[in-house]
Amino acid sequence: MINPLPSPPQDVDALAERLAKASPQQIVEAAARALPGRLAVVSSFGTESAVLLKVVAEVDCTLPVLFLDTLWLFKETLAYRDALVEHLGLTDVRSMAPSPSALALSDPKRNLCFNDRDACCHIRKVAPLARALEPFDGWISGRKRYQGGERRAIPVVEAEGRRLKFNPLAHLTPGEVDDEFRSAELPRHPLEAVGFPSVGCIPCTSRPAAAAAGRAGRWSGLGKTECGIHSGALHVSGGA
Repeated sequence: MINPLPSPPQDVDALAERLAKASPQQIVEAAARALPGRLAVVSSFGTESAVLLKVVAEVDCTLPVLFLDTLWLFKETLAYRDALVEHLGLTDVRSMAPSPSALALSDPKRNLCFNDRDACCHIRKVAPLARALEPFDGWISGRKRYQGGERRAIPVVEAEGRRLKFNPLAHLTPGEVDDEFRSAELPRHPLEAVGFPSVGCIPCTSRPAAAAAGRAGRWSGLGKTECGIHSGALHVSGGA
């Protein structure tokens, strides 16, 4: 049994070491025990999201799942979200949208995504998630080391400011993810079948070459690999 942790967590290294070789289900179970009532799951409902959400549903289908509706998502992603929620029996999926006042001030013509991608990500993803995470002391992400970039060395547990972040799928391989889809008969994102291995916002998602890495179609050619929600401790700032 893992005891509830103080905030900020003082024994995150010990917890990470204890869970380093644990299964995804064991990691989610440990997170739920460590932070009862103070844990959220963050999901994009993207092409690989079903694997994490299946584990979450098996451990506790009432865990809050936070979904960022940037207002630039493919209609297929929104439909996939609804289909997965029903398929897995998740009971507390919360959709967050960007602040209308922030959009009116900084993106009134909906062209910020073409002029300043980082600013667009902040308004539409980072700031809304920071607000949504305020009541929670920990969160679960679906990141994996094989996705590359800043994700190559992610631990299964890490501290971000006063919060713990759990990455239950960190050590999985692409083959293991595919096996989980097949064995559990999980539905696939509709855009995967037409050549999109990773799906985000419409302006920043493209169909990569067949041999490209899984996330190569995100912010292609821009030298950008992350939206910012995994780039440091999230906190609510003025005007967010």
